[in-house]
Amino acid sequence: MQRVLVSACLLGQPVRYDGGTVVTEGGILARWQMEGRIVPMCPEMAGGLPVPRLPAEIHGAGGGAAVLQGTARVVEQHGHDVTEAFVRGAQCALKAAQEAGVQVAVLTERSPSCGSALLYDGTFSSQLQPGEGVTAALLRQYGIRVFSQHQLDEAARLLDALDRASSVAKP
Repeated sequence: MQRVLVSACLLGQPVRYDGGTVVTEGGILARWQMEGRIVPMCPEMAGGLPVPRLPAEIHGAGGGAAVLQGTARVVEQHGHDVTEAFVRGAQCALKAAQEAGVQVAVLTERSPSCGSALLYDGTFSSQLQPGEGVTAALLRQYGIRVFSQHQLDEAARLLDALDRASSVAKP
């Protein structure tokens, strides 16, 4: 059975910057929990950040990949640089995923850690732009397929296909 890395806030854990969670529709995450598939992870907490914490956004072009390359930074709303915590959290997520044999992750959209397609633009003006967070970028660099909470059906189809492929490959 394939395991899946899931943002802890999507599982009802109050780990977002504001101490909140993110509500998801449908029963896919609940089913995965019952099946024992989920590896829960909050990269920001794993990186050492508290709850609650100030909002943070990526400053500089290139999103999470640029942060990993050192050409962009993650900065809190009042200017404090938290890049190291975000990179450390991404590394913790990657380690947890590799140890569990994860090939699929479902992460929270718009997050500077977990965003897979959209991020805030770094101006703290609630403007979105295409991009991925630090954790999403690192997982993708290591071949892990990353989906947002809005793509649960797609992630479930991929997990099912991976399950079928692994059961056929076993003698």
